[in-house]
Amino acid sequence: MTNTRVERVDARNRYEIYVSDQADTEAAPAGETLAGFAEFSQEDGKVRFTHTVIDHAFRGRGLGDVLAADALADAAQRGDTIVPLCPFIAKYLTENEVAGAVVQWPHGAPQNAATPPEPSS
Repeated sequence: MTNTRVERVDARNRYEIYVSDQADTEAAPAGETLAGFAEFSQEDGKVRFTHTVIDHAFRGRGLGDVLAADALADAAQRGDTIVPLCPFIAKYLTENEVAGAVVQWPHGAPQNAATPPEPSS
């Protein structure tokens, strides 16, 4: 059985996704492997997602979507405005709603964006 865990690591300015293989016995504890990350920068209440990577060994398992969903949900919960500079994060936002998310599209909102753009002041 494979489980995932997404963690915000402020010291590295990124959200990391870990994959653990759950062992069936206590004699063989589960190990965790860093499978990918989404880099960000944060300033003035905005979190700018700049780059997302899933290790080649873990591609094709949907981990990018898990990472994006958890990272964006965390940013929304913190009250940060999300700026999707990373193409993967931008694509995720056009296909999925993120509850409570405020998105500031760097080049205007795509017509197919699932998350409404930030209201203008």
